[in-house]
Amino acid sequence: MTDQRNDRQYNAAWQAARQWQERARQARPSRTMSGPRLFLTWLMFGAMMIVGTLLGLFFLLVGWLMLPLVRHRMKKQVEAFRAQQAQDISGGSYRRHKRPFDTSHQVLEGDYEVRPDRKP
Repeated sequence: MTDQRNDRQYNAAWQAARQWQERARQARPSRTMSGPRLFLTWLMFGAMMIVGTLLGLFFLLVGWLMLPLVRHRMKKQVEAFRAQQAQDISGGSYRRHKRPFDTSHQVLEGDYEVRPDRKP
């Protein structure tokens, strides 16, 4: 037994462990939090939780109230898009119905030209 204790005293790993324990003891706060300070901390935390919950509910309510407005706006955009497509199909804005071999076409993405193949 004594031989094992002597080994622990001179072993570098045991010495490092003891030093680490001493540093850990010194780093701990020596006194605990007082009652009023602890109460005020919990009170502030509770108030922040209530404020955060109320803000979340407010934004949820605003989102729900905006849904019909956004839906109405999207319906108008879809109707306008469908009206534009119906006009394009009828040939009102396309020139190629008059001249079928015209090389310029108007499409939704923009205008483009079909160029003949170049051979070197």
